Amino acid sequence: MTTNSVARRVAQKEIGLFFSSPVAWLFLASFAAVTLFLFFWVESFFARNIADIRPLFEWMPILLIFLCAAVTMRMWSEERRSGTLEHVLTQPISLWHFVIGKFLACFTLLLLALISTLPLPITVALLANLDWGPVIGGYIAATLLGATYLAIGLFVSARTNNPIVSMIGTVALCAILYVLGSATLTGFFDDRTGEILRLLGSGARFESITRGVIDLRDLFYYISLSAGFLVMNVYVLESERWASNTSSNRHRYWRAITALLLGNLVVANVWLGQLPNLRMDMTEGRLFSISQSTNDFLDELQEPLLIRGYFSSKTHPLLAPLVPQLRDLLQEYGLAGQGRVRVEFIDPADFPEMEQEANDRYGISARPFQVADRHQSSLVNAYFNVLVRYGSEHQSLGFADLIEVRTAPNAPAEVLLRNPEYDITHAIKKVLFDYRMGGNLFDGIENPVEFIGYVSADSLLPEALLAYKKAIIPQLELAARNSQGKFSVRFIEPEARNAAIASSISEEWGFKPMVTSPGDTEQFFFYLTLADSRQVVQLPTENFNPTAFRLLLDAGLKRFAPGFTKIVALSVPHVDPQMAQFQMGGPTFSNLEGMIIKDYSIRPEDLSDGGVSPEADILAVVAPHKLDEQSIFAIDQFLMRGGTVILVTSPFTAEFSGGQLRLQDWDSGLQQWLQHNGINIQKTLVLDEQNASFHAPVTRQSGDHEFRDIQILDYPYFVDLRTPGLATKHAVTENLPQVTMAWASPISVAPSSDKRTTPLLRSSNQSWLSNSMDITPNVDANGLRNLSPPPPDNSAVDSLPVTASRNLGVVVEGRFESFFADGDFPHHVPKSAGHEHPLPVASARGLLKRSPESARIVLYASNDFMDDQILNSIVAASGTQYLGPLELFMNTLDWALQDEQLLEIRSRGHFNRTLPPMERRGQLIIEYFNYGLALLWLLALALISWLKSILQRRHYAQGLSL
Repeated sequence: MTTNSVARRVAQKEIGLFFSSPVAWLFLASFAAVTLFLFFWVESFFARNIADIRPLFEWMPILLIFLCAAVTMRMWSEERRSGTLEHVLTQPISLWHFVIGKFLACFTLLLLALISTLPLPITVALLANLDWGPVIGGYIAATLLGATYLAIGLFVSARTNNPIVSMIGTVALCAILYVLGSATLTGFFDDRTGEILRLLGSGARFESITRGVIDLRDLFYYISLSAGFLVMNVYVLESERWASNTSSNRHRYWRAITALLLGNLVVANVWLGQLPNLRMDMTEGRLFSISQSTNDFLDELQEPLLIRGYFSSKTHPLLAPLVPQLRDLLQEYGLAGQGRVRVEFIDPADFPEMEQEANDRYGISARPFQVADRHQSSLVNAYFNVLVRYGSEHQSLGFADLIEVRTAPNAPAEVLLRNPEYDITHAIKKVLFDYRMGGNLFDGIENPVEFIGYVSADSLLPEALLAYKKAIIPQLELAARNSQGKFSVRFIEPEARNAAIASSISEEWGFKPMVTSPGDTEQFFFYLTLADSRQVVQLPTENFNPTAFRLLLDAGLKRFAPGFTKIVALSVPHVDPQMAQFQMGGPTFSNLEGMIIKDYSIRPEDLSDGGVSPEADILAVVAPHKLDEQSIFAIDQFLMRGGTVILVTSPFTAEFSGGQLRLQDWDSGLQQWLQHNGINIQKTLVLDEQNASFHAPVTRQSGDHEFRDIQILDYPYFVDLRTPGLATKHAVTENLPQVTMAWASPISVAPSSDKRTTPLLRSSNQSWLSNSMDITPNVDANGLRNLSPPPPDNSAVDSLPVTASRNLGVVVEGRFESFFADGDFPHHVPKSAGHEHPLPVASARGLLKRSPESARIVLYASNDFMDDQILNSIVAASGTQYLGPLELFMNTLDWALQDEQLLEIRSRGHFNRTLPPMERRGQLIIEYFNYGLALLWLLALALISWLKSILQRRHYAQGLSL
């Protein structure tokens, strides 16, 4: 009898014994039911609204402990208790054949249990866009971890004759192995010790594979554990053959061989741990590997590039698991750089000199984190920073740049790496281009820049600020001497001149008087700014560290050097600060400006002077309001020069204040200009059955009484755009997961042989139109009364067509005719600083009447979908930081400015992972469908087992008759 046949027959026998009892079927059914219950109910799959099966694999290590313990508890203990183990020990066959046979039987049962969960990913894939990489990785991890648990269970079962003791021992040992590398235990230690524990424990490696990254080191870890416990299983059984009071050469031989095998497995794990680049990224878009665009940037390096990670050993427990992920990614940069990139990791607490350098030279400082458990609460100052240095240029990334925090109702906060490759590669691009500009920063500055310090008299300043002022003045004077006349310094005492200056800087820039501490009556000013003829940049002064001031000054001066970054001319409506405080006066876009300024230089554009800054690379006009002829002329001529104009506009805007929601007309002044270019924005609103939630004021009827309150509800005016509503073959939208358009209007574009139109955003086929100004939801016993879809008989509501898909965002490119080509055009009247009124000049010269082919108009028909208040409301409703509209706008800038490399990196991983809107009835159908599939699978196995037993009895009866 061959070795394979012995192991196979043992496996067949054990599987037959397992399925001959109804306990086996009950056990598999219970496993499937518990898995589905945890997935749909405990983890609230539909409430998460994300198309993944991560909750399944989060619970799988715990479920597998009990599954494997139950499967293996009788394997050897029952043999020992019934006395059949002596028969096995006396067979003239090596014992490892029996061990492998029993392991194969248990492994088969494990695979059947995992197969019973396959309806889950299949169902999710049918609902939305599922990334199969983490799914495949999750099942590989579950299979390997289960195999390890089975080997442990067999080893424990061989040591006892009591199945219950075997099960308890297996559960305890497997639980210790899992917890050893989990955050539950590593949080009690520093980062270095925690890293060692994560390498030893099975939990951290399981989480690594379930990301969709197959690392050879993780695979070998599980295989070596399984092999090690199987070897010890064979050794335990072999020692049963020995006399207890003797020791022979054979005994020493077995001990030596067993120790040697286990030692080799340990050494092999240590050796593999030192080898990088042994991983395969199976995620869609290769999320955990650097892209080709990043490799292209690294190929441009002429000097050594340093990437240094500052990570504290004692940090917040939610950040600790992210450090290995960031380290793996940074090491990928080192490998891709082929010797041109040096990657370092330091704990600043162990290197005081490097910590001092980080603080003084690079502006990197520790961030306080509050760490709390059931026993105590403490404050930890920890570093979580990445430095990118190339020559004399450097960029630093901190916690706010790398981390995204997601919150959900009745759930702990989730801390994730946001898009680390984009952030790191963008920093590399910036230092690379800055270094090419040369050593003198002022060579890239064309217009004179003035440092203006709005600082009170020395007698009014606190001692710390007075010392800071005296320390930075020599640095400013040195910069002025080296600037070739492009930099000057001036301090203004707001109180010394007159009240008009203090009032002016308060109204224009929000510079309010400061106090040393709450309750103090002595006020003072301390604001540092850089200004030229077009923009004002405020220098941060939070830390008041004189040694880091030159770093802040250089960072501010780079904003005035157009060679460093592309320039976006941005026109947004002016909202009075006092009105904005009460959320009145129109939409505001602070979040948008903050997002743009991370990658580009902003030129606030006043279109009323009839022109756009000649330095501008692109013009963005957001929520324009009553633009005059001068402003339209500026937009028209920028387009005629072959530029790209991004317009975010519609006929309405919403105002939410005092617990009331109001819709008001918002005249952009661009209607005739758009119609001249073949574009029309209808004066209606689009509502869609496919919509997002809104933290909205609701009018609720109860009897004869009317109540107003705030509810989170599905709001048809918040159009939920996803594939195919997002153009899949355009760089702007192909990798966007989802965009919510608030109070959007439909766009129609007239056909033209000179222009090409590409729809970017389209509502679903279940969308309809409304011209009602009443957008406040009214709720009664029948639901939302005034926001219901139109009747299904395709009749008209308010003379508007019923359900159809409509354009909400388009790109029109080609040759455009000037709006002013056939008539008089306005005078070009630039404003002059220091004059209250514009300086009159001659009429505009050189009117461009026709644009080149490169001219483009990108139009998004909503004033509010990027409004600060609306974004915050969506965050309140979903509990997750919502950046969809801002990502859409940034993708538009990247595409229009032909920065395809950063566009590719920014879009990596931004796939549509959200579930389509679904009623509770549909959710229950899906849940019960999965329960039914699991039940059918188990019934099929039971039927096969029953038929097999009938055939076996028939064959046995035929043998007796013969």
